[in-house]
Amino acid sequence: MNNVKAVVVIPARYASTRLPMKLVLSEVKAVTGRYIIEHVYQNVRLAKRINKVIVATDHRRIFNIVKGFGGEVEMTSSMHTSGTDRIAEVAGRLDADIVVNVQGDEPEMNAVMVDQVVDALMEDKEAVMATLANKIKDATELTNPNVVKVVLDNRGYALYFSRSQIPYARDSKNPINEQGAVFLRHLGIYAYRRDFLLKYSKLPASSIENLEKLEQLRALSNGYKIKVAITSYASRGIDTKEDLMAFMERYKND
Repeated sequence: MNNVKAVVVIPARYASTRLPMKLVLSEVKAVTGRYIIEHVYQNVRLAKRINKVIVATDHRRIFNIVKGFGGEVEMTSSMHTSGTDRIAEVAGRLDADIVVNVQGDEPEMNAVMVDQVVDALMEDKEAVMATLANKIKDATELTNPNVVKVVLDNRGYALYFSRSQIPYARDSKNPINEQGAVFLRHLGIYAYRRDFLLKYSKLPASSIENLEKLEQLRALSNGYKIKVAITSYASRGIDTKEDLMAFMERYKND
């Protein structure tokens, strides 16, 4: 493990359809003392399994803000259509064995989760990538399309990811309390073997990826294994104004 080089790359796209400029909103800094991208960076840099953290962005404003708080940042093409493509551009210039993709809009992602996903990939030679999930305990999340669900096989590999409820409890009116039922929330963090990442970013998007709007389905569609480690930690991405307000409220109450 000591000889493995692992680098976190945080894709930081400036434009956002649902919440424009969310990574560098001044209202978040006014309430929490940091921009969203700064929360992410400072949290994950504490991980023990990684060598460094790099923000990969397409916009000079994010570049300057990251430089301003002392972070490492690289400009990337504005033509990328996904975060995976953006981190692959940076990975092509890296001397690393493992590249960890932490979403730039997950300010509650922590260093332990980074270490867990690196360990999951290192401990499984069959997997080319790894990710995290935790147990869903709130029934409303089962039908929330912003909460991505995952089902696993008996060896801990992902069978499928979906915005719909999976597995579907056909005969239950209260599936969250169904005996033996386990519902898992997928968390927005991935560890890739660098060579696989470079190959993966060049694969065409699959039909199910386009339907669900979930990039990880591209790997499953092409027969690759994704190892999923179960964590007790939670991390919520900020996709909407409601997500943003909830994060700031949690921060104030912590």
